[in-house]
Amino acid sequence: MTAKAPAPVLAAVTAPLPAPAPAIQLRDVTRSFPGPPEVQALKGVSVSIADGEYVSITGPSGSGKSTMLNILGLLDRPTVGEYRLGGLLTGSLGEDERAALRARHLGFVFQAFHLMSRRSVLENVLLPMLYNGTPRAEREPRAREAIERVGLQHRTDFLPGTLSGGERQRVAVARAVASRPRVLLADEPTGNLDQATSAEIMALFEELHADGLTLVVITHDVGVAGRAARQIRLADGRVGEVG
Repeated sequence: MTAKAPAPVLAAVTAPLPAPAPAIQLRDVTRSFPGPPEVQALKGVSVSIADGEYVSITGPSGSGKSTMLNILGLLDRPTVGEYRLGGLLTGSLGEDERAALRARHLGFVFQAFHLMSRRSVLENVLLPMLYNGTPRAEREPRAREAIERVGLQHRTDFLPGTLSGGERQRVAVARAVASRPRVLLADEPTGNLDQATSAEIMALFEELHADGLTLVVITHDVGVAGRAARQIRLADGRVGEVG
């Protein structure tokens, strides 16, 4: 019996993304939430982020930052408009295909760390690779390499509750980059850290960016935002300033 060929859309999701396309491209994206009254969290947003760029997204509370993060992270869909990740149009993908694309090509770092408290540092970093197609033989070497990269090789077997806030965020960064994503999305990554530790985490991000990682940092902190090579400001759901 002849083996059945994979569906074209699923094959596109699992294949490497084409290099020449922008890492991220939003075109006339609007995201509405039903009312009454209806709320438009994003209004006709068009943004392009090239591979290897370091971009910050800022704006006051209610400006649409969280909504944009959810769309960029394939956690939500535009009501109107297009989102292309590495040239691949995501709007036509089913939920399983979106999950596969997210696991393979996106890394996430959150303000609240989101580590599993009963799992060791190594186990936390390994976890995403169980779901994104990383070959079994490569998982632990990649995890240990990422942990060493963030300077926590002496904490590999520790539980998150025994670590400082800065160390926990470093574990979260290691977890995000161990899968070698195309884009790292960081949501208020220094929000729970003191000033000195925040500077250390941002320096770590900049090292990763220098190695070619596309980095998008969503923050209300003007000091953190100012470290990016390019700043996008949201106001009332619109891109009000690009610097």
